[in-house]
Amino acid sequence: MDEITRLAAELGESLRAQGEQASTAESCTGGGIAEAITRIPGSSAWFEAGYVTYSNRQKVLQLGVPVELFERVGAVSREVVAAMAQGARACSGARYAVAVSGVAGPGGGSPEKPVGTVWLAWADGECLFTACRLFPGDRDDVRRRTVQDALTGLIRLVAGEAPEGSARHHGNGPAQG
Repeated sequence: MDEITRLAAELGESLRAQGEQASTAESCTGGGIAEAITRIPGSSAWFEAGYVTYSNRQKVLQLGVPVELFERVGAVSREVVAAMAQGARACSGARYAVAVSGVAGPGGGSPEKPVGTVWLAWADGECLFTACRLFPGDRDDVRRRTVQDALTGLIRLVAGEAPEGSARHHGNGPAQG
């Protein structure tokens, strides 16, 4: 069993034990987190929905991300992933959600947001956690590392712990900063 499948199975065991569900909101991973979760037999008991919102338009339409955020901070930002995670929870009814947006490459990077920059957010209804990562490697490496980090953070959140290296934001409102 590879590491991503192992993490997805561990997440499923934790969610099943709590009788809770998770949802995903993905951009740069293109559904990779949801795909990993649904590798696990019986995941329909604990996986509610996956949103692949690659375009900004779909982030607005499917998840309710405020359109003004894209002009102000860009799609690869703490504010956008926070809104994506909160939107995934609200739209799906799941207790837990994870959201990701990043620059997987090989192009699209900038000095402020180089290739490998990924923002992640994890939400559980009471708290929201966000983290920015800079993953090395090519497009496949960045996407794989993002899926692993997203799943690991969800496992920690379900266990009542903060995802590693994340900042905590209280309540269901947007992350401030």
